[in-house]
Amino acid sequence: MSVRNAVSVGASAAAATRAAYRQLRARPPVEARMWQRANYAGRGVELYGGLAAAAGAAAAMATARGLTGRTRLAAVGAALAAGACGAYDDQKGSPDERGFAAHLGALRHGRITSGAVKLLGIGAAGLAAGGLLKARPLDRALAGVVVAGAAHAVNLLDVAPGRAAKGVLAAGLPGLLRRGPGALLAAAPLGAAAAILGDDVGERTMLGDAGAHALGAALGAAVAAANGRTGLLLHATALVVVATAGERFVTGPRLWTAPGLRRLDAWGRRSHPYG
Repeated sequence: MSVRNAVSVGASAAAATRAAYRQLRARPPVEARMWQRANYAGRGVELYGGLAAAAGAAAAMATARGLTGRTRLAAVGAALAAGACGAYDDQKGSPDERGFAAHLGALRHGRITSGAVKLLGIGAAGLAAGGLLKARPLDRALAGVVVAGAAHAVNLLDVAPGRAAKGVLAAGLPGLLRRGPGALLAAAPLGAAAAILGDDVGERTMLGDAGAHALGAALGAAVAAANGRTGLLLHATALVVVATAGERFVTGPRLWTAPGLRRLDAWGRRSHPYG
């Protein structure tokens, strides 16, 4: 399976994302104000970019040649389920309840938050995808952690315009060099992220939980499809560390004010979130 095939899938994802984005902006399926948000700078943006990216990546994976039925179902199902859970949190979530600690604390007190629904739903979708992608029980569990963990990791980046989309591009590009279904699956979120990046950094739209989780889950499916047990274990360990201990580091200013990373992070954006 060549890089050319993967590039074709990426182009398909980009085209489908742009088409969906134009359609959503022209004819919103629901009341438009439901998908309006204020970004880090207090500017009003809409969330259609995330919905379009989720749809574009899923459509490209659904129509890509060279994938088995199980692999296709795993990747498309994980992306759509993660996107749906993210969209639910976009609509029902509270800015005062973010992160694992807040949602788990609410569960201990018998209260189910939208974030808890999202965590449980994406976790279940990840395990289902792992069950389709791998044959052995341990490999299935590790693949599930990778899919769900990647969805969460990309969502952690979605706190500044373009950051999550750039993260998808950086994490997914090496996957295009692999042989087999991993390259095709990696190309879909790459194409979708590239298609929406300009509007994202231009602060006209944002990925939101729907887009970030969907693209992350698609990337996770690509990683799971391309790796054996050792690779799955390494990726799963890294993603668990990010989820449990890296949240404050990933979203805080120390990392993003490093000179080289600051320039890449701020590329195309009106201003830097940390001044």
